Amino acid sequence: METTYHEHIEKLKGLIEDVEVAMLSTYTGSEIKSRPMATTKVGHDGNIWFFTDGYSPKVDELEQEHKVCLTYSDPEKSTYVVINGLATVVADRTKMEELFNSNVKTFFPGGLDEPGLVLLKVRPHEAEYWTNHHDEGMLRFMGILGSSPIADDELHHGEHGKINL
Repeated sequence: METTYHEHIEKLKGLIEDVEVAMLSTYTGSEIKSRPMATTKVGHDGNIWFFTDGYSPKVDELEQEHKVCLTYSDPEKSTYVVINGLATVVADRTKMEELFNSNVKTFFPGGLDEPGLVLLKVRPHEAEYWTNHHDEGMLRFMGILGSSPIADDELHHGEHGKINL
């Protein structure tokens, strides 16, 4: 049975929604820059939202090149996700009011009146993920990697896949 667009989005949300921080990578024309970003929300439409300072260098980078990469890592659950997508800067007060929460206030104590406050919207087009279903987590996973010839069989207990959106 073919997976629907909605099922792809739900799979992606399930993989990343409990991971609070993603590494956002942008391209400056000469190098790749990465920085941690606190995810505000993964929308029902698959868009991933972040609050940021509109005066930061990453905003300038995004205005030159919209292609970005987000990396999510949850070592406790042995889940790793890399998302490629397009980012846009959004200065929509209504959307900011909808998404603003106490976690965002930690980074922007001035609230919605913080000078330069904007949203980053990342529209994913592809995600690749790796999970390991062993209860023992990453230590077990790493032990399998360095163990005997049965390692290949044991590694198949995890899941690796791509999600196209």
